[in-house]
Amino acid sequence: MLTCASTLSARESTQKWPDTPLSRTQALAELQTLNAQLLSHPSATLTLEQWCAAHHLAPQVKIVAHRMHGENKPLPDDARTLLGIGQDEPVRYRRVALSCGDVVLSDADNWYVPSRLTADMNHQLDTSDVPFGKVVQPLHFRRQTLSANLLWSPLPEGWDSGAPLPPSSDKPLTIPDHVLQHRAVLYTGDNKPFSLVVESYTRDVLARH
Repeated sequence: MLTCASTLSARESTQKWPDTPLSRTQALAELQTLNAQLLSHPSATLTLEQWCAAHHLAPQVKIVAHRMHGENKPLPDDARTLLGIGQDEPVRYRRVALSCGDVVLSDADNWYVPSRLTADMNHQLDTSDVPFGKVVQPLHFRRQTLSANLLWSPLPEGWDSGAPLPPSSDKPLTIPDHVLQHRAVLYTGDNKPFSLVVESYTRDVLARH
């Protein structure tokens, strides 16, 4: 059901972006704005909540983490080093789709160290759809971004140096499923790393309602 809602919403949102140089420039400006906001705040969840409110993406502004069950993704090769843990330290995996209303804004892969969270936090993460950032908020965590990459640009490389812009067409702007990806480590208030996250933001961050 979640996938269907996301697909429908994405299709509707892209139809509202005409394929013109002006529209492409506006789409790039929105992506760069979101990227900057994500880089300047520790919680992606709260940033998306503010983005949802500012862009009127849903009647009720609330980010919900829909857990996606299935095969766990293997721990990235550098994860234990980044998290400052030994080979025998347990690590849990949680994958969610963060949505505002029926608009899915990001898919997030999260590997975290349960021993660095409270028992209540671990219980919430195991049993609820509360976003990770809200569950661990009492840790007063900070975020260290490892990479932030635009997966799609509506303008060609070199556009700001005089490269020609694509001509207008009579079709809506084609936007891929994911447009932005962040990789980050979260640290507790006393500077212990406890989570590695990879967040892939969907084209619905550009939804126009």
